[in-house]
Amino acid sequence: MEYQSGQVVFSKNGHDQGDVLIVIAVEGAYVYLADGKRRRLEKPKRKKKIHVQPTNYVDTALAEKLIEGAYVLDADLVKAIRTYKAEGGNRI
Repeated sequence: MEYQSGQVVFSKNGHDQGDVLIVIAVEGAYVYLADGKRRRLEKPKRKKKIHVQPTNYVDTALAEKLIEGAYVLDADLVKAIRTYKAEGGNRI
């Protein structure tokens, strides 16, 4: 599956295993992830693509902001994750 900015993923490995994160950027075999709380936008987590489980959910408003390079807050990430969970997204 192809990863894109604004996509919700689950961490499969590491100390953050099971956490819900959002893809901030994609670079080769790596994705940069943040959740707005433990992992902030200023310092996203760099993980290999094989260590994350993608979902089909993409927050389109957040994705547009990230692609355009517009100003994004950590609160925007928290809101996107909260929306994902409210729509019934727990685990793939």
